[in-house]
Amino acid sequence: MIDDGGIVSEARLRFEVLGPLRAWHGEKRLDLGPVRQQAVLAALLLRPDVTVSHYELTDGLWEKPPESNVLPVYVRRLRQCLDTSGEKPRDSVIVSDRGGYRFASGGVRLDVARLEEVADVASAAEDAGDLVAAVNTFADALRLFHGEPLTGLPGAFVQGERRRLEERRLLLLSRKLRAQLKLGRFDEVIGELSALVAADPPSEPLAALLMRALYGGGRQAEALEVFTEVRERLIDQLGVEPGEELRQVQEAVLRGDDAQLGVTQRRETPRRIRNELPATSGELVGRDRELAVLVEEGDPEAVSVDAVDGVPGAGKTTLAVRAAHRLRESYPDGALFVDLHGYTEGREPVTPERALRRLLRAVGVEDGVMPDDLDELAASWRAATANLRLLLVLDNAESAGQVRPLLPSGPGSRVLVTSRRRLSGLDADRRVSLGALGLEEAERLLGRIVGAPRAEGERFAVRALAGLCGRLPLALRIAGARLQNRPMWTFKDLVDRMSDDERRLGELTAEDRSVEVALRLSYEQLRPAEQDAFSVLGLSPTPEFDNLSVAALLACSPAEAERRLESLVDASLVQEPASGRYRLHDLVAVYARRLAGDMPEDVVEAARERVYGLYVSAARQASEWGVARFPVETGRGLFTGQRDASAWLDAAGDLPDVVTQAAEAGLDDLACSIAEGLVDYLARQQRYHECRTALQVALPLAERAEDERLISSLRFCLGYAYAMQGQLDRARGWFDDALRAGQASGDRGVEARALGGLTMADLIEGHHERAIPGMERVIAMAEEVGDRWIAERAMSALGYLAYLRGEHEDALAHLGRARELSEEIGSPGMLARVLCHSGTVRLEIGRFAEAALDLRRSVELAEETTDGLLIATGLARLGAAELELGNLGAAFELQRRALTAVTEETIVGMESEIRNRLGRTHLAAGEPMAAREHFEWVLTTLGPDGDPLQRTLALEGLDLTRQSARRR
Repeated sequence: MIDDGGIVSEARLRFEVLGPLRAWHGEKRLDLGPVRQQAVLAALLLRPDVTVSHYELTDGLWEKPPESNVLPVYVRRLRQCLDTSGEKPRDSVIVSDRGGYRFASGGVRLDVARLEEVADVASAAEDAGDLVAAVNTFADALRLFHGEPLTGLPGAFVQGERRRLEERRLLLLSRKLRAQLKLGRFDEVIGELSALVAADPPSEPLAALLMRALYGGGRQAEALEVFTEVRERLIDQLGVEPGEELRQVQEAVLRGDDAQLGVTQRRETPRRIRNELPATSGELVGRDRELAVLVEEGDPEAVSVDAVDGVPGAGKTTLAVRAAHRLRESYPDGALFVDLHGYTEGREPVTPERALRRLLRAVGVEDGVMPDDLDELAASWRAATANLRLLLVLDNAESAGQVRPLLPSGPGSRVLVTSRRRLSGLDADRRVSLGALGLEEAERLLGRIVGAPRAEGERFAVRALAGLCGRLPLALRIAGARLQNRPMWTFKDLVDRMSDDERRLGELTAEDRSVEVALRLSYEQLRPAEQDAFSVLGLSPTPEFDNLSVAALLACSPAEAERRLESLVDASLVQEPASGRYRLHDLVAVYARRLAGDMPEDVVEAARERVYGLYVSAARQASEWGVARFPVETGRGLFTGQRDASAWLDAAGDLPDVVTQAAEAGLDDLACSIAEGLVDYLARQQRYHECRTALQVALPLAERAEDERLISSLRFCLGYAYAMQGQLDRARGWFDDALRAGQASGDRGVEARALGGLTMADLIEGHHERAIPGMERVIAMAEEVGDRWIAERAMSALGYLAYLRGEHEDALAHLGRARELSEEIGSPGMLARVLCHSGTVRLEIGRFAEAALDLRRSVELAEETTDGLLIATGLARLGAAELELGNLGAAFELQRRALTAVTEETIVGMESEIRNRLGRTHLAAGEPMAAREHFEWVLTTLGPDGDPLQRTLALEGLDLTRQSARRR
């Protein structure tokens, strides 16, 4: 075996490209970001120390130029990821050269380089005649591959490198196999080559090696069968005859020419074994990982059982049979196959007694000596197989009870079981659950069935069809067969026919194969309670759900809902992508919606009101706005408080879509109430676009809603969403509308909030003479209606105004009252905001230790309430306090965290403040060039008319940068 060559101990950075792109810094695995960003890294990695131009990168990684120049963004993120020790940009492993980028390979370890080192050692051993060492070392080289090179990465450059590396792997494999043949290790070669030769299109060199191995192993007839099969496939798929090498091997096998075949000692032909495995055809697409699990070596001293389950039509039988063919040669006493018909239309499941009689006949037991009793039949089967090493495939099992009596007893035997249910009552060594294929694999399967030329001409339609088939192998094969049999149809024709839920399942039928029948058989075998649960899932507002939402739909307890969901998971009708989170496969969801459509109308309406009411409750409890605006319903008891409700919403999926679906169901009040309740939760997380989308769906419904206050409230909510993103002109318009609507309806609560919004806009725009009396009026109105949220906002605003006038003690006094209010009502979000304000005042007046205490607590509370903007603000200012206290390292760490908290929707002024403060920290560290980058970003991004304070700070910073550079 070749050692690791010091990869771990010597290399600061390590990269793997012989599979998924992965990287480590020391022992730490690095997150390389989205696939297009990884492709940029791969392009640089595979051209080490060579400058790759911007054009080459863009042209090689995008089919057409991206709409924006994202390349520098990806490079900056990669530097942040890879340079974890805090290197300066010029010391980064990704170096900016004129017109491009270069990967500096010094101190970096790449598995491709290691591959060539090990291959060279193997070649030297082969040249020296040490074939055993050569085989072992070639195997070491091949083990460096852990999947398809650069798995899943896009771009022409990556595709070219992937082909090159795959060709390198096949070359090394061929050299290893040739050395094994010379050593007479025929079984090893046969085992490795059987699956490879079955791939499409067939490889003639590999087929020739397989024929030599079969011949050397005494299996001349099978060697000739390989030639016949490969020839037929070459003619069918490529329209060509086998090449010279393969014909010569065939002729040598026919002549028994050991010398030409390179076989020095041939075995005698073994006795013929019983092989009942169904034939395999074509390529097994998208199941490499699962296949690898099933062909792992079993325990030689015990019977190994592997269970394969999955949604109907996922390809369980195909996978098990392919694995069985791969394993067959390791089981000298036979390979048996039994279809147990657990889910076959028009057939009863095979009884264990019937299956045992069939198996006993297969191993030579006469019918006349077989007992009738199940226990005695099972005992006879165990006795008959005690000295046999068998491979047994039990397909389409109904239950674990059907399978257990059929297990053989011979040590080293292997059993592969497939079922739609998770056979938890069966002791299995390995379990594999199958779902949908990946999108690319689904497209490839369609292309293979219909033909590459047709698929290439309609790429978008192929992708759409794969999606409509739910990427399910059975559905894809049926759709492909329909297109095969209708050459006048285009892919788009079938897409159009399947786009309607009502027609989709019907279109996925071909003779005796039908997705709808497969789903119906699974549904009919459910208990009544499970059938009710499955049907009501067709009403779920989101593709993914949990026991709370299903409990609402069913009007049962969360514990009962979870029990029913877990039963549906065991039946492979519901998927569980994460603990406690469930979803339906796309086609299963279509079937569930069809069943829901047959439910009584009053039952459907009640279920919808309950589940959308759950979203109202969660949104209101996740909000800081409090009972003054929307009293939280009593009696639900589902959420313990704001944090619990926020966590539930975090996992709840596309919230604007929930509002849309409630609107489409005619539930106007519930749709408006969900949108209203979500505003504070979404704004805290800087999800402003989602916030506005939900409100824009709900706003037209408010006029029809029974809750009249929604007309004014939703207008205030839109103003608030725009204001939080810094779009004050739009915010003013909505606040004015809300104020007029509130005055017209007598809603003093929304009137106070709208006035507060308008006054806050005055404050931000510098109209302090209007802001002070406005805020005082807002406080009075807030006390009148008991709205503590707007009262805290107004008190904090007065504190800020006092701070701007230089009245720092007055500012802290106002903020002290705001703090008392937030502590009185127990709102962590309010307290976080007030502490950030007071910490900022103390920072500016030089009370740095007190500022750090306030700001640190503010950040902790903001993280608790997931307030993204407040987190970024607090971190940046806490970093400034730490800098003043002499803690340079802490300042850097905090301000860099602040910068990473910035999102695309963060207001530019906030990011400008963070960069100005980080620039000052770089100056303090004696790094003027790094500081300059941040100051220049602020000036460029803000432009001449941007935030005057931040522009002034940036200009001052640049002046200090120039002074520092002159001193250096």
